[in-house]
Amino acid sequence: MSHQSVFRKLLSLSLILLATYVCNAQDNQAIRWQQLFNGKDLTDWQIKIRYHNLGDNFNNTFRVEGGLMKVRYDANTDFNETFGHIFYKKPFSHYLLAVEYRFIGEQAKGGPGWAWRNSGIMFHGQDPATMAKDQDFPNSMEAQFLGGTGKGERPTANICTPGMQFVSDGKIIDQHCTNSRSKTFNGDQWVRVELLVLGDSLVVHYVNGEEVLRYEKPQTDPLPGKKEGKLVNSGTISLQSESHPIDFRVVEIVDLEEYSTKPVELKQVITSLLAEKRVAKQ
Repeated sequence: MSHQSVFRKLLSLSLILLATYVCNAQDNQAIRWQQLFNGKDLTDWQIKIRYHNLGDNFNNTFRVEGGLMKVRYDANTDFNETFGHIFYKKPFSHYLLAVEYRFIGEQAKGGPGWAWRNSGIMFHGQDPATMAKDQDFPNSMEAQFLGGTGKGERPTANICTPGMQFVSDGKIIDQHCTNSRSKTFNGDQWVRVELLVLGDSLVVHYVNGEEVLRYEKPQTDPLPGKKEGKLVNSGTISLQSESHPIDFRVVEIVDLEEYSTKPVELKQVITSLLAEKRVAKQ
C-alpha cells in the first residue's frame, strides 16, 4: 500500500472521529441540566401562601441558608392551614425534572396529622396569579414526598391531584392520591426524585434512579356529568410548604421542548438521560 493511500485512510478516520466528537459534544450540550435553584437566593421564584397575597413570604417561610432552600416555621405561633408554594417563574411542558430533598426537625404546631413529613413538587400547575387568596393548593399534579415513620411502609414520589386526574392502565384515576412503588426513607436522609413529563401524554416518577410510578394523560377535573377532563400539556412548577420543615438542595431540569415534535430524537435523548442512575448523596 502506498504512503498516499495510508494518508488518505488516516485522514478519513480522523474526520470520522472528529465528526463523532462534535456530534457527541452537541448532544451533551443539548441535554445539559439547567439549575432552577441557584443555591444563593430565591431569584426567579415567587411565593404564594394561603391567606396572603402573591409575593408575601409570610414569616420568612421560604429562605436560603447554607446553599439550601429551606422551609421553616420558627416564626409561627400556629400553622393555621397556611399552606404555601414557591413557584418557578416560567411554565414547562416536556422535561426531566429533578429535586433532592430531606425532612428535618419537628412539625409546626397546628399542622394537620397527614402533613407530618409530607411535602412535594407540583407540576402542570396553574399560574399563581390566578389563585384565590384563601386557596390552599394550586390546581396541579403533585409528586408527593413522604418521610418514613420508622414503623411500616410509607412510599415517596406518590401522585396526588388537586383539581386534576389522570389515566393509568386505560382507566381514569380520580382518587386524590395514588402510592408509588418506592421504598420508605426514614430519618433525615437525602432523596432524589426525578419526573419525566412529556406534555399531556406520559409522566414517569423515579426515586434514586429507580422507576416507581407511570401514568398518562394528565387532565383537569371533568365538568359535571363528564368523565374526562381537558388534557393539560404544560404548567407551573412549585415546591410545597405543608407544615413540616424540609430542605431542598437541588432543583434542576432538562427542557425537552425542542424535541416534542421529533419522536425519534426525543427517544434517543431520554434513553441517554436515563442511562445514568442518579442517587442522592448523603
